[in-house]
Amino acid sequence: MVTNDLSLVPKSIEETATWLPIAMSAYEQARIAAGDSAEGAAAARQASEQQFFPDGSLIDGQLLFTVVADGEDAGWLWIGPSSDASNWWVWDIRVHDAFRRRGIGRAAMQLAEDVARSQGATSIRLNVFADNEGAIRLYDELGYETTAISKQKRL
Repeated sequence: MVTNDLSLVPKSIEETATWLPIAMSAYEQARIAAGDSAEGAAAARQASEQQFFPDGSLIDGQLLFTVVADGEDAGWLWIGPSSDASNWWVWDIRVHDAFRRRGIGRAAMQLAEDVARSQGATSIRLNVFADNEGAIRLYDELGYETTAISKQKRL
């Protein structure tokens, strides 16, 4: 089933406060799954929180949305510029399990591109962990090009 009614609704300060530990924990766990040590993943999480949420609120210029599909909370999207305002990033996107395989991720990414473009962005980037094959396939289908590859060998 494809979702027809999809929108991005800005998260309130309260919603952001609830979202932050959930999203940052998922980020930390994804880094561990990708090969970071627990200490390294925790340090990356802390650095991200300090950079973007120094007082628990998202810094100016960054945009955090609830992805709403057919009136329900289907996930989240966090986008914003890098140090170069014309180059935006998809910092985090998540479609809740119950809403997957309905085209929501694809539609949310297209909306993210529209928002970035409306803010003057000329490009949008993202990072994706190598084990997230479905997301990699989606990004390829949407025209994202590989710009860097990081490799690791376990010893």
